[in-house]
Amino acid sequence: MSLSLSADQPAAPDDADDGVWLECIECGETFAPFDDIRYTCDECDGLLEVRYDELPTFDDFEGQGVWRYAAALPFDSGVSIQEGATPLYEVPSLEEDIGVEALRIKHEGMNPTGSFKDRGMTVGVRVAKELGVDRLACASTGNTSAALAAYGSRGGMETLVLLPAGKVAAGKIAQASLHGARILEVDGNFDACLDIVQELAGQGEAYLLNSLNPFRLEGQKTIGLEILEGFLADYDTVPDRIVLPVGNAGNTSALYKAFRELVQAGELAEDDVPKLTGVQAEGAAPMVEAIENGADEVTRWEEVETRATAIRIGNPVNAPKALPGIRETGGTAVAVSDEEITEAQRDVASEGIGVEPASAASIAGLRKLRREGIVDDDERVACLTTGHLLKDPDAAAAAGADPEPVPNDLEGVLASLASEGSSER
Repeated sequence: MSLSLSADQPAAPDDADDGVWLECIECGETFAPFDDIRYTCDECDGLLEVRYDELPTFDDFEGQGVWRYAAALPFDSGVSIQEGATPLYEVPSLEEDIGVEALRIKHEGMNPTGSFKDRGMTVGVRVAKELGVDRLACASTGNTSAALAAYGSRGGMETLVLLPAGKVAAGKIAQASLHGARILEVDGNFDACLDIVQELAGQGEAYLLNSLNPFRLEGQKTIGLEILEGFLADYDTVPDRIVLPVGNAGNTSALYKAFRELVQAGELAEDDVPKLTGVQAEGAAPMVEAIENGADEVTRWEEVETRATAIRIGNPVNAPKALPGIRETGGTAVAVSDEEITEAQRDVASEGIGVEPASAASIAGLRKLRREGIVDDDERVACLTTGHLLKDPDAAAAAGADPEPVPNDLEGVLASLASEGSSER
């Protein structure tokens, strides 16, 4: 299997460009990376991955941010807004409460547009320039549109985003709008938007930068590299497990690819690869269903609903890459309720860290797996939080305490302070 941890480093085919090429994960067909625009295999329509004839070691990385890892990417630099180098927060109270040896939160909400999507866009927009396209497009639950609009604007390119009407948090729409994107609200869910934008891309109307695009996932690999370097610096070992929210399963796929490449380069032993553990909301959990049923593929959920809007996805396009990633690393997948997600959002906030609901799914999932005995008390765990609190201010306000009205005088304020106060959520 081409996506096995034990797969050998491939030799460069004749159509490689400076040691870089595209390869189908299903049939193994290879393609030149920048001669033509393609998102899936010409032969079997399988997903593509970027391949390299030389894989770097940790010693090859220098600088800061995503482009510190240029030796593991298709180019030396990209269209950049200083993305990456996000905090790996300590959360001592949460660590003790959940009951693991070590718990760190990798907060991707500290990227320029407030989500991990910036890592993919710095690479993806650079590739778009290499291909000579002038219009970028995506379907989005919000974060992709914000990142694409910002990086497209930075790169001087037209940006088109398709959003499910009434299903995207206001903060994310505002970002895409301010950065100059043309926004089309579709009367359907995210998966319907993606169907349409794929058809547009297929007709040459725009360059698709959803995670179906293999180059976007290259930027997202750097999340995993930063987590490993952070744990090695602080604990002299890599994490036992990485827990992450799953929407389109791009991050699961990207981190697994980063770890496979490190194994192939001799930098990481197979037994040391962190267990990739996916978390979905109960109302949008096709990946969890596939893992629990031992299925080789995901069955699309036509109806999905959760307050965690960023993972309200019923057809994760990267499932063929992500399912092997979870299974080959000894990980698992778990579904959590919206109530568990909101409680986890409050838990993270109690440590001074603000995340949107979808981000908190990773903490909710870890707590559930720890309660069920699937995660052991001696594990060192990294939880990935993918978006900033202010991405969805309405959800944050609903999860927080209500303001307390007081009179316009000192006595009224003192009287309020003397009372038990409001703790309603």
